[in-house]
Amino acid sequence: MNNLHQIKAGLCLAMLLGGLHLAWALLVASGWAQIVTDFILRLHFIKLDYVIEEFNVSTALLLVALTASIGYIVGWGFARLWNALHK
Repeated sequence: MNNLHQIKAGLCLAMLLGGLHLAWALLVASGWAQIVTDFILRLHFIKLDYVIEEFNVSTALLLVALTASIGYIVGWGFARLWNALHK
């Protein structure tokens, strides 16, 4: 069984999670986040009273950086655990 490269696995998950949250931040910035979220919840038979707040650049950057960092740590840890279990 092949070993996973820990750095590559970390970067892959960091890009995935960071990219998803970047897409969310762009959705908020475009003004479409409330409409999309309402639609998705309605499809799941959920009705909540909530409001998507206005876009804030520093909050968006923190969101993307934090989720990408968590993704890197989880991906790196997964690869390390995978390699240890498949020796």
